[in-house]
Amino acid sequence: MPPDYWQTLRLTLALASCTTALLLLLGLPLAYALAHGRSRLKPLLEAVVSLPLVLPPTVIGFYLLLAFSDSTAVGRFLINRLGLSLNFTFAGILVGSLVYSLPFMVQPLQAGFQQVPRALSEAAYTLGKSRLTTLWRVLLPNMKPALLNGAVLTFAHTLGEFGVVLMIGGSLPGRTRVASIAIYDEVQSLRYDQANAYALTLLAVAFVILVALYWFTRKDADRLS
Repeated sequence: MPPDYWQTLRLTLALASCTTALLLLLGLPLAYALAHGRSRLKPLLEAVVSLPLVLPPTVIGFYLLLAFSDSTAVGRFLINRLGLSLNFTFAGILVGSLVYSLPFMVQPLQAGFQQVPRALSEAAYTLGKSRLTTLWRVLLPNMKPALLNGAVLTFAHTLGEFGVVLMIGGSLPGRTRVASIAIYDEVQSLRYDQANAYALTLLAVAFVILVALYWFTRKDADRLS
C-alpha cells in the first residue's frame, strides 16, 4: 500500500463530493433555463455547456491555468483584490472540476425537466404555488432518475479526472494529488504495485456506483410500471 494512500483517497473523494454538490446547486437553474427557455441565445449556451465534452482536458486546464495566474486581468483581480491564488490549490482543482464536469450534470437534468409534463407545473401555479415550491414539491420528485444520473455521472467522472487537475494543481501530496495523478506518478516511477492499489480502488468505486445506479433505475421503472 502506498504511504500516502489514504490521504490521496480522501482528497479524491472530497473533490468528487464537492464537485457533485456544487454542480447540483448550479446545474438545476441552468438546466431549467435550457429546458424551458426560448431565447435565441439558447443554442449558444448549450454549446458552451457541452464544450468540455469535445475539448481535450489539457486545453481547459491550460486556459484555466492562465486565467488564474497574475499574467491575466482575471488572475490579477483574484489575487490582488480577493486574495485568491487558485493555481496548485484544492480550490483551483475544484473550479477546474466544476468546469470540466458541468455537462455531465446539466444534460441529464435538462432531459429530466423536459420529460416532466408542463401540465404539472401549470397546475401548481394555478393553485397559487410559487416557482420555488413547484420546483421542490412537483418537479424534482418527478425527475429522481435524472437527478441520480447527473449526480452519479458527475461523481464518477470527477474521480477519473486527470488532464485538468494535472494542469491546474500539479501533484502536491495532501493538496492536489488525487488518485488519477497518483497512478501516473507511480507508473512513471515504475512502482506498478502501488499504481495498482490506486487503480483497483477507482475501479471498485466506479463499479459499485454504476451497479447502484442501474439497480435504482430498474427499481424505479418497475415501480412506475
